[in-house]
Amino acid sequence: MCIIEQMELFGSTSVGAGSVGLLPMNHKGVEYSLTRSETPDIWKWQFQIGNLVKSGRTEASLPLLAIRRVQLKIDRELKHAAHKLTLHELTS
Repeated sequence: MCIIEQMELFGSTSVGAGSVGLLPMNHKGVEYSLTRSETPDIWKWQFQIGNLVKSGRTEASLPLLAIRRVQLKIDRELKHAAHKLTLHELTS
């Protein structure tokens, strides 16, 4: 059973780490959470890479679209972290 099916079955408004009855969501080794806010079509998200904790909101009418948007944010942060690491190695 996928995350979306679990949300529909249990009437949940949250997905991911810390959600009761749901497995943590993971994208490329980064755990993240996604929670539907009280405002229609607004989702709150949070993830952590190393010591950096990122959180925010995204607008999406479909849960899968909200999930994909968080995954894209994670991809950008991973790319940025890899770029910083490469620059640090070149200057050392």
